[in-house]
Amino acid sequence: MTTGAPTSAYTTRPRRSRLRRYLPLGVAAWLVLEIWLLTLVAGAAGGLAVFLLLVAGLVGGSVVIKRAGRRAFQSLNEALQQGGSPARGGGNGLMMLGGLLLMIPGLVSDVAGLLLLLPPVQKAVSRFAESALEKRLRAAAPGSLGDAFQQARMHRPDGKVVQGEVIREDGPGHRPEPGEQYPPLTR
Repeated sequence: MTTGAPTSAYTTRPRRSRLRRYLPLGVAAWLVLEIWLLTLVAGAAGGLAVFLLLVAGLVGGSVVIKRAGRRAFQSLNEALQQGGSPARGGGNGLMMLGGLLLMIPGLVSDVAGLLLLLPPVQKAVSRFAESALEKRLRAAAPGSLGDAFQQARMHRPDGKVVQGEVIREDGPGHRPEPGEQYPPLTR
């Protein structure tokens, strides 16, 4: 005899998001396109030219990533020395992404990486990403990313998930005094 709440044998699975559904197909199509373009270039210019293109992309991408990382660390160091908070990204993240795309073997990724190194493209991509993230966070339903800090999930030994909400009665930022105990978790 089991105890607990009865569960249905036919539970509905949540629908997969479009991203999770089509991402593997997109990655496979991208890989096929990259290989096809490399074979076209190898047929037109020779295998040595393709090899030199791939090595140039690897070296160029590593230089870009190193420069962007150095610049990000330098701006962080300056901000901390002045006593302020570090500035947001400043384009270093997109420069690192561009360098990573340059390092990935292939011509399409190289073109995308080179485009991300252009300042107008960086500004447009950064504005788009910020607005998309803000829109997602505003439209977030309870229990999703927007409510992540207010929700808690407890996994019971029998595998059931009990969802609950964390309510702090002592106010945000309260820390107990030395020797003071935290209140018990159960009542």
